[in-house]
Formats: sequence, structure tokens, C-alpha cells
Amino acid sequence: MANVIDITGLPPEHIVFSPSPLAELGAALHALSEPGHHPGLHVWVTATHAALHTDLADRLCEADFLWRSSRSDILLPAHPGATLAEELDEMDTIDDERFVAAAFEITCSASYTRPTPSPLVDRDERARVREMAAARGPRQAAFTDRMLTDPDGLRQWLRRLFEDCEEAFFGDIWRRVGIQLAADARHKTELLRRKGLSETLSETSQALSLEDGSGGTRILVDKLAQGRTTAFANPADPGVTFLPTSFGWPHLLFGHAPGWRPVLQYPVAGPELPTPAALELVQQRLEALAHPRRMQLCRSLSRGPHTTGELANAFGITAPEVSRHIATLKKAGLIQTRRRGRYVLHQLDLQTVARLGSDFLEGVLR
Repeated sequence: MANVIDITGLPPEHIVFSPSPLAELGAALHALSEPGHHPGLHVWVTATHAALHTDLADRLCEADFLWRSSRSDILLPAHPGATLAEELDEMDTIDDERFVAAAFEITCSASYTRPTPSPLVDRDERARVREMAAARGPRQAAFTDRMLTDPDGLRQWLRRLFEDCEEAFFGDIWRRVGIQLAADARHKTELLRRKGLSETLSETSQALSLEDGSGGTRILVDKLAQGRTTAFANPADPGVTFLPTSFGWPHLLFGHAPGWRPVLQYPVAGPELPTPAALELVQQRLEALAHPRRMQLCRSLSRGPHTTGELANAFGITAPEVSRHIATLKKAGLIQTRRRGRYVLHQLDLQTVARLGSDFLEGVLR
């Protein structure tokens, strides 16, 4: 299920770790729009919603399709600035066609990975975008019409919205978390210099790994969504940018639109964050539990340790059949086995099973 970034021939100095105020604002806005994705931020979300001025809350609702289901690439800068104002200045330099395409890439794009004509110049694409926006409700339809008819005016409106967010709540957030994110980026940069990319990726996220072979060098991103790009997607700006986030867990965002420099936003690890399970392991565990006989065995094994013979007698099946089911459960890491004298005892790993629901949720949200 790996997404791929081909970095063959990329100089190490073109791999950048840096905090981004705009990306962190995008993560915070997403948490406000989808609090169910971020149960650990429940207190902050509730307090922030309660303190929002009505006008600002209404404007956030108008534009929330830019960050609700996923994050628009305009909120994941490839060249982060020191302040939000710097990054908004950089956003202002994006040409209208590219800006509009990035704004619509999540909810109104036929394919994120396939270039499509700009709705600003292509009549059929404009009609299709308006139809898709209308299906998502009157707010997005109105926002889309404004974007298509007055992209410069809408861009200025968005900038004021982000500036008002900074004044209302994000300024305090950035003063608090910006230091932590900058420290993490410096640590990753130094680790990259001393230990290399493979170890740096492993420490950045267990969902990231390096594949280096005869076919070239690739960064693998363990996500359910499929994606493939190259560090040279934008020949004028080769590289890969990593953005640490405090508000982003459990999401590992991968921006790889055609012609854009690949960007990864990764959650900064904390003691409260579990190590993400590989998606193949989550699938293997779900498949192991899907068999009705193994579900029955798990019920007995959850109550205490049992031998293979005891399980065979309890369920009226042969010991070899029990052994095959036990082997499947054990391979998936769902049971623990220990020897007591001449007996081998099996027991369900309750902590692993308890984590399965959150592992699955983290996997689909990643």
C-alpha cells in the first residue's frame, strides 16, 4: 500500500525539514472542522469554537472544504517561511490557474494525480467543477463561483481570513508550538546529516521508509491512498519538504500534485502518541479475526491460557485444526504463547486487540 517518492539522484541538501505556520494553521482548522479525527484536542476545539466571533466562524464554514476532508496543497508550502505573513506573501505569487486548481483539487478534481485543464480557461472543466461543488452544498457552490469569477478577490478574502485566525487564536498557538516544531526540524536536519535518510525517516514516522536498490532510491509512505511522484516533479525546484505538525496527528499528509514539489506533513511524536501500526499488519489482524472459528477461539483465549488439546476438546475439532488457527493468530501478533513444563499455553493479547480499533482508525485517517 506504499506511496512512492522517487528521489534517485537527489542531493541530500534538497531534502528539507522545516516548520510552517500556514501548514500548522491548516492542521488546526482541520481539527476544528473534524473534531472526531482528533479526540485528544477535544478540550481545545470546544474552547476555541466557543470563543470564535460569529463572523469569523461563518467565514471558516464557507471555506472549510479547503481543509475539512483533506488539506489543499496551498496549505502545505514547499518553502516554509518564518511567519504566517511571509507564507501568505508567497501564496500570493502563485498564478491564478495553479491557485484555483489547488483550491479545487480535493473536492472538485476528477483525479488528484492526473493534470486537468484549468476551469478558468476550459469551459467544460468549469461546468464540471461547478456541478461537483453544487452537489456538496450551497456554501461550496457559492465559494466556487467566487473563485471562478474573481480569483484575485477570493485570494485576498482567504488571506484576510487566515490573518483574522492568527489574531483570534492561531497567534497564541504558534508562539507555543512553533518552538517545539522548529526544534524537531533542527533535530531531523542534524540526524539526516549524521546518520542518513533511512534512519531519519524511521524516526520521523514509522509509516516512512527508504527503498534503495537497482531501480533507484525511493521514499515509501505507508498510506491507504495511492500516490506516486518524483522529487523532480517540478524541474525548477527539485526536492522534498517535510513539515512537522503538533495538531496533525493521526494524519500523515502527502502532497504530490503534478508539477508540485512533494511535501509531507508528519506529526511530531509525543509520549501520548502510539507507534503507528503498518497497514499490512492491521489488514492481517482483521483477516485473522474474520474467521468464525478463530473468533470462538479468541473468546476462550481472552479468559485465560489454554493448551491446544484443551481447545480441541472444548470445540470438538482436531488438534491440528486448532494449531492451524493458532498459527494464524500468532502470526498476526494477536496471541501470546508460553511454555509451562511440557505444556504450551496460548492466551489472547488483550492490549493488542484493544489497539486494533484505534490502529484501524489511525490507518484510514493517516
